[in-house]
Amino acid sequence: MFNPSKEQVRSFFTEAWQKRRTGAILTPLETMAADLVEQHPEYHTDLQDPDAATRDYPVEAGRTNPFLHLSMHLAIREQVSIDQPPGIRAAWTLLRTRKGAHEAEHIIMEALGEVVWEAQRMGTPFDNAHYLELIRRHATREH
Repeated sequence: MFNPSKEQVRSFFTEAWQKRRTGAILTPLETMAADLVEQHPEYHTDLQDPDAATRDYPVEAGRTNPFLHLSMHLAIREQVSIDQPPGIRAAWTLLRTRKGAHEAEHIIMEALGEVVWEAQRMGTPFDNAHYLELIRRHATREH
């Protein structure tokens, strides 16, 4: 299983963005990453700053960690592409229809963050059923 370090993940995103900006050839995964960065202009400065890869982004600072956020987008896209956990593709499809693809990923990201936080806090395994329930609950809301 591929398990990159924090430094490798950060380097991956900054290098993909650098390649996009300079017109260099990107791998398919780098293309996905650069596309995500383009959709998040609020992270452009960070990904162009050489020190950003070593910077901490504590929650207390009130600022989203751009590398975590972008990594979660990639993870969600992978989950949807292989329908793992089973049912996430259908839930994403419904959300995408109502909110658009990018917003659907943000909604799923909130559910993912909540379930990961609960598992860490309680020392329990990740709860796929709860994760899907949170996503479906949001997907079926009328607003």
